[in-house]
Amino acid sequence: MGDESSMDKDSSNSLFVVATPIGNLNDITVRAIETLRGVNVIACEDTRISRVLLNRWNISTPLISLHRFNENRKTQTILERLGNGESVALISDAGTPNISDPGYRLVRAVMDAGYRVVPIPGPSSIIAALSVAGIDGSAFVFLGFSPKKESALRSFFENVGAQEHTVVFLETARRIVKTIDMARKVIPNRQFVLGRELTKKFEEIISGDPESVHEQLSQRQNIKGEFVVVIEPSKLSSAVDIDEVVMGLIKEGYTGKNVADEAQRRFRVSKSAAYSKYLSIVRAKSHSDESD
Repeated sequence: MGDESSMDKDSSNSLFVVATPIGNLNDITVRAIETLRGVNVIACEDTRISRVLLNRWNISTPLISLHRFNENRKTQTILERLGNGESVALISDAGTPNISDPGYRLVRAVMDAGYRVVPIPGPSSIIAALSVAGIDGSAFVFLGFSPKKESALRSFFENVGAQEHTVVFLETARRIVKTIDMARKVIPNRQFVLGRELTKKFEEIISGDPESVHEQLSQRQNIKGEFVVVIEPSKLSSAVDIDEVVMGLIKEGYTGKNVADEAQRRFRVSKSAAYSKYLSIVRAKSHSDESD
């Protein structure tokens, strides 16, 4: 086993969840390197990708694959290894495992079996993006990857529009223009910060409202890399009079759920709050008409 200064004196029957670089291979902790050298086996998503990292740091520990298609089967194999007194490290292709990556089923199974789970913290694209966004990160909501279907994507941004906390989600290069196009329709006034290829050679930070971000991206012939998208929280405050907003929209001719849509788009008012107010106004008017 490895040096006692880097791993516990008795690391048997333990699963180490190890964060690895999100791009730059130098972004790895000393503890992570020593742990990966000291365990009996490393479970990873893609052995080819992980081998690049291990070769960089002269780590010869055997690798086994663990991805979403074989996680249930490989979990049983790892439980057997732990039961035999071995130690196992879990890594993803990049960053901190179990954040939009496979592995949580394994962790739960290991915990349920009574074995030790040890976090080895390190790089995370989410935290990296928040650190350079210039947006309050004291409280945030992480939503994983955005949905693919157009209707679901619209609902996704309607939910984002009502959030009182900073929102972070992931997007692929292939879909980013379409996704931002939807954002400019649903939440056009919100500040966006996009981190592309974070810590890599062509790292880029893009910021602005959805319209300006969409304009920048749509002019490019070829977009590469994964994006981390950070969106500022709703600025709705107690100073916003929902009664006044809804009444004003009704006078403009909006009815039903269109009132809620416009309230959110223009004034960043929660759609559910605006629609509830609309219904109460309609009911009150109906009762008033009946009593006349």
